[in-house]
Amino acid sequence: MVQHFSEERIWLKSYDKGVPYEIQCTEVKPYDFLKNTAEKIPERNALIFFNYKLSYGELKRKVDSFSSFLRSLGVKEGDRVAIDLPNSPQYIIAYYAINRIGAIVVQISPTYFEVELNHIIGNSEPKVLVILDALIPRISKLREKFPDMIIVATRIEDYLSFPLNLLYGLQRRIKGEYAPIPQYARKFEEYRKFGNGEEYSGDRDDVAVLQYTGGTTGTPKGAMLTNGNLVCNTIQSISVIPEEEFGKDNMLSVIPFFHVFGMTVALNFPVKMGGTMIIQPKPDVDGIMKLIKKYKPGFFPGVPTLYSSILLHKDLNKVDMKSIRFCISGSAPLPVEIIEKWQRITGGHIVEGYGLSEASPVTHVNPLYGKVKPGSIGLPVPSTLAKIVDLTTGEREMGINEEGELIIKGPQVMKGYYKNEEETRAVLRNGWLYTGDIAKMDEEGYFYIVDRKKDVIIVGGFNVYPREIEEILYQHPKVKDAAAVGVKDEIHGEVVKAFVVLKDGETATEQEIKDFFSGKIAKFKIPRYVEFRKELPKTMVGKVLRRELRES
Repeated sequence: MVQHFSEERIWLKSYDKGVPYEIQCTEVKPYDFLKNTAEKIPERNALIFFNYKLSYGELKRKVDSFSSFLRSLGVKEGDRVAIDLPNSPQYIIAYYAINRIGAIVVQISPTYFEVELNHIIGNSEPKVLVILDALIPRISKLREKFPDMIIVATRIEDYLSFPLNLLYGLQRRIKGEYAPIPQYARKFEEYRKFGNGEEYSGDRDDVAVLQYTGGTTGTPKGAMLTNGNLVCNTIQSISVIPEEEFGKDNMLSVIPFFHVFGMTVALNFPVKMGGTMIIQPKPDVDGIMKLIKKYKPGFFPGVPTLYSSILLHKDLNKVDMKSIRFCISGSAPLPVEIIEKWQRITGGHIVEGYGLSEASPVTHVNPLYGKVKPGSIGLPVPSTLAKIVDLTTGEREMGINEEGELIIKGPQVMKGYYKNEEETRAVLRNGWLYTGDIAKMDEEGYFYIVDRKKDVIIVGGFNVYPREIEEILYQHPKVKDAAAVGVKDEIHGEVVKAFVVLKDGETATEQEIKDFFSGKIAKFKIPRYVEFRKELPKTMVGKVLRRELRES
């Protein structure tokens, strides 16, 4: 007789006390988190951004007004609005305003350049792009291709209080980083002229966010995350920390909101729980240490790169870390040595989780107080089914500790890929999400990732696809053949290493190859190492043996 371990949910017996087996999704859309919290605790600080503070009541008023501004620009339910901003008050205002009127957030990383922007904007066709003034030069050429897209520009210093706002602007001018907002762009602050406007009632099945991911091919696809996906995954994430109290914590929200993990655990989580978000535009470790010292956060979601950098910081012994009670680490494997040192320094709990963009993203988390097994991604979160199936048909469930593909079912699983039915059919089958990760489950319901079916390189929690690196390498006039792989790095988990075969008679330096990437892709994607070879190892049919390169 075949046992169906997923149906038995053998992991439930390993849950911490107080963690529910099932969750109740009470809100319809993410904006409801803000609306409910603003009604309950309007005077509590929603966010602290350098020396600028904003209460929940005032944040809601700004969100409502900005949604009316978007309506005035012609944005309707189902229209796409792209956000190309770092963590900032403006990001939060735009995100919830877009959701309030039933439009769709298109997530864009501020690190992206023309090639990446061209694909995402071309695919999603946003009516409006909300962007930081410093990033406008990157989209100048795209305006010719997408002339109907409305640009709404903002500055970091617009949400700094005196005198920091003046000093920040002056510093930008001295460094030559200041650029006037072009006449064709609308200004973010125009929203102040608008009232609340009408709120869309919403439906849980309506798409709320397009989260671009490379999936299994490396070509970015927009994962359609619905209102229900985002609401439920936020509640699932909260449910695994049963001690978290409403309206009590300062929460360190420094992982990027444009990243799906940051959106759920560093934005929607604290807003739902009435936490004060301590934010900064980028995860600068020196700045983070100052924030911990000043604001004493209780909850700090992050990625292994961030925790590792803090543990190596020169001022670690000068900062009291004991306020930090809970940390959920995602986006990349969390080494055991980081867990042990972090818990020794803070006295709190840090656990590794697992997820993917297509699941909003959290699907597994280790218990905070229960057994932690080295190398395990933990247990499926409440209301989530997971199982291991054979790699050939994807239908036969594997036994305990047998390897196969990890598949997932739950309220956090995406609706599909935007405008891509073929890829959707490949990963969504009978309600199950096929992750592309090879995994196993032990007798207590703990899951382990054994290998990646896809050759994704995870740099500091961000996916880098070999194909996009190789396509640029092949554009170099001296390059004959090339391949990219991930190699281990103490700080970032992995970094990119390029293997290059030069054309006959050509010579090049490692720096020359690296410089060729400048301005073409985000900096974290640029190869850290370049190795020149006479030839690359390949199969009989000419496929590069990446594993052999990684192990060399």
